[in-house]
Amino acid sequence: MNRRQLMTVGAASMVVAGAGLGVFGATRTPTKALAPWGADAHDFEDARLRALSYAVLSPNPHNRQPWVATLQGVDEIVLTCDLNRRLPETDPYDRQITIGLGCFLELLSIAAAEEGLRADIAYFPDGNPSPRLDERPVAHIRLVADTTQARDPLFAAIKYRRSNKEPYDTNRPLTKATFDLLLADVRPSVVVAGTMDEEHVADLRDLSWRAHKVETFTPRTMQESIDLMRIGKAEIEQNPDGIDLGGFPVGLFAKLGLVNRTQMADPQSTAFKQGLDMYHGLMHSAMGHVWVVTHDNNRTEQLEAGREWVRLNMRANTAGVAIHPLSQALQEYVEMAPLYAEIHDKLAIEAPKRLQMFARIGYGPSVSPSPRWPVESRLQSTP
Repeated sequence: MNRRQLMTVGAASMVVAGAGLGVFGATRTPTKALAPWGADAHDFEDARLRALSYAVLSPNPHNRQPWVATLQGVDEIVLTCDLNRRLPETDPYDRQITIGLGCFLELLSIAAAEEGLRADIAYFPDGNPSPRLDERPVAHIRLVADTTQARDPLFAAIKYRRSNKEPYDTNRPLTKATFDLLLADVRPSVVVAGTMDEEHVADLRDLSWRAHKVETFTPRTMQESIDLMRIGKAEIEQNPDGIDLGGFPVGLFAKLGLVNRTQMADPQSTAFKQGLDMYHGLMHSAMGHVWVVTHDNNRTEQLEAGREWVRLNMRANTAGVAIHPLSQALQEYVEMAPLYAEIHDKLAIEAPKRLQMFARIGYGPSVSPSPRWPVESRLQSTP
């Protein structure tokens, strides 16, 4: 910031302090955008809508929430992808978007089971789209009453699932028992593995940091993220998707016009450099790493990877462990190719197997949920 900006911030901070920082901070919470996480967000007569109201809380890349649900008949749902919500620069083949849709299907299935309903899911009933997703259905779902349907113990974790993007406590290692819990009860279609070995973790910390720098210093991939930033409460409430930057003091800076996308995109700016410093701390606070591998890289296995990823996410949160997906080195654009090869080599993953998800774990602070579009906004009328 220049001297004029610092003076503006100082004056505004005194005004805010006089009114009460707590009061100002409380007004920065995007209450409307967080409503889908509330206890009363599932009050629908239609069981499909109740299941969908939990599914929209799924993790997904850049929080794009690409799902569109069409209700058919009395018990069917057709899931498609909103093609305008893809990430063509960092996810040129829609692999990450497909994984997010797999997360959606898993939470829908878990929520249905809570009501004694079995979700019969057919992946890509009209064919597998390639090289990118298209208008064809991602899945056809039928909810069927089933008295033998067991409730999933992870249902209770849906509302508390978080991707924790804060620094972790480097003085608090995970125990082996806790670590083993994260890797348990995995569906046979995927492999979930990880490491707490100090040397291996240090190596993966460094690789993660280098991959983040590649994405950050590649103008088109960095701009993709910047374009999806929602800065301050007003932007978050207007578009409760993308990368939310809210709370205090960001809310104050946004109101003063001191946080802007031009600065964030300029490698010479203070904002850009502070962003790098922040991520250096995040990457190097990992106390372990976990990952999800599929036996191939077709669309079905990408959906299966997403279903298992969200379960891993919830197992971690249930155990009190913070988890943060690091997608950079897994991305398939030319500048990332050397690190894509390196991470597969370091994790001993040979083709046709594919690393689908990679994350740091540790103990971190409590964090708020991410903004969400309400389930009603993600419905499409039956043709």
